[in-house]
Amino acid sequence: MVQNYTAKYREISSGYMGQIVEWPEVITEGETIEECRDMLEDALKEMLLASIELGKEIPMGRILYEPILIEIPAAVHA
Repeated sequence: MVQNYTAKYREISSGYMGQIVEWPEVITEGETIEECRDMLEDALKEMLLASIELGKEIPMGRILYEPILIEIPAAVHA
């Protein structure tokens, strides 16, 4: 079975932090976005295996995101 998960990345002082949105406990850091992405995928696989082994429920990726555009008043930028 194939399941989609949503990764989010944030730039931090040491590189990038990555986290699985549907499973916030899956979080990691890397010096580059590519390294962070690889480490996050590995962390997700490890968490899946551990959850299966322990008989825990596995969160499924069913989150929908869409951008909302809004104009910010000029006074906020001052």
